[in-house]
Amino acid sequence: MKKRWMVAQITCLLLFSFLKIQAQNQPMTLKECIDFGLENHRSNKVYQNKILAADAKIQESKAGYLPHVNLTGTLDDNLKVQTSVIPGELVGSDEDQRIAFTKQFSTNVSAQLDQKIYDQSLITALKLNKFSQQEAMLNKEINDETIIYNIVTSFYQVLVSQEQLDYLKENIETYKQQLEVAKLQLEKGVLTEVDKNKIEVNYYNTLSQLNIAENTLSYSENQLKNQMGLPLTDAIQIDTASLSTTVAQLATQQTTSDFTPSARTEYKLSNVNISMLSVDEKRLRAQALPTLSAYARYGGVGFGDNLSESFSTIADFATIGLKLNIPLFDGFERTAKVKQAKYELANAEESLKLDEEKYTLEYENARNQLVKAKSNISNDLRTLDLSKSVFKATDLQYQKGVTELTDWLDTQRSLKESQSNYINSLFSYYEAIFELEKMKGTLKNFYNAL
Repeated sequence: MKKRWMVAQITCLLLFSFLKIQAQNQPMTLKECIDFGLENHRSNKVYQNKILAADAKIQESKAGYLPHVNLTGTLDDNLKVQTSVIPGELVGSDEDQRIAFTKQFSTNVSAQLDQKIYDQSLITALKLNKFSQQEAMLNKEINDETIIYNIVTSFYQVLVSQEQLDYLKENIETYKQQLEVAKLQLEKGVLTEVDKNKIEVNYYNTLSQLNIAENTLSYSENQLKNQMGLPLTDAIQIDTASLSTTVAQLATQQTTSDFTPSARTEYKLSNVNISMLSVDEKRLRAQALPTLSAYARYGGVGFGDNLSESFSTIADFATIGLKLNIPLFDGFERTAKVKQAKYELANAEESLKLDEEKYTLEYENARNQLVKAKSNISNDLRTLDLSKSVFKATDLQYQKGVTELTDWLDTQRSLKESQSNYINSLFSYYEAIFELEKMKGTLKNFYNAL
């Protein structure tokens, strides 16, 4: 029975490990990568804590209008009792009388409740609550957009690096085959050693490029894992199915008419900051108004020539009252603070106008960059197809012996150059799309459309 139980445990462990490996090897779509990043990236915890901190700050501001209760107690040992002088004529004596109004030990215990009745500056400050919460939420939104942008960029960097690697493997295979043929031709005396070496040089140069491309792909995958919050030790595969169609559709949807600076989350955050500065200025102005509060105090006081007597003679007392505070003059401190707040508000409003112009400029530049990238990738794709066709024809002619090795090497070199140009244009094209989405403030829409 015990052996059967151990076999069952081992079987379950192996099955769990197999399922885990299968899950790790399961290709992830772009949307799944973003979902994972939005859930697991460590910066999410930071901004979630900031939201919770904003909630706590709201409770702190509300506390100003809630009752405050304090308990205080004192125990004094008057090593030398203080005395007061009473003029002698008041008590029918020729000499002044010295009298102590306390004893060596005195005890005082009291509890006091304070309740704010009216304080306009506190009332105004309460209006900051909703703006503080909005600020924290918008900062979280900006962080989400940053995660989306970084994951998308890294994802397509992996995609492009993989495509570049595939091209290089094709080229290496071509050189390898041609090198085998060249060795046979050299043995038969129909090819010189120099011509064979030319092919070999191109083969090893491409092999070096392949090693660099493999390192680039590994770096890109690690970068993607880092942006997702995935441990670098975990394996990852990406699913490229239907990506080109999705991205192409998004690229054709970009127009100048659907842009507005107010769609940017940064713009919304600046607006919230202006509202907070406006409320803060009003709060400072309200500090010139009177404040009214109520209090209630209950306690006991005792005196004695020894410690125990100061406790046994405690007599209680109770007090209720109102406290009115009217600010008259503070050395122009409040006036200076109001001026500072006024100028900060004016600067924030001007900065928002500058941001509007900056966001519009960034959008126009990104839109123009996308137009240019679309043109470049169309030209480079057309050139790549043409280079493939030329190389195929030249390769056939070389096999038939109607063209020189130099022509074969030149067309192969042109094909490699066309592939490199296409790869660079491909990534620039993807990057231009994501950059435009970012400048429009629609990265979340892009993510939801995947």
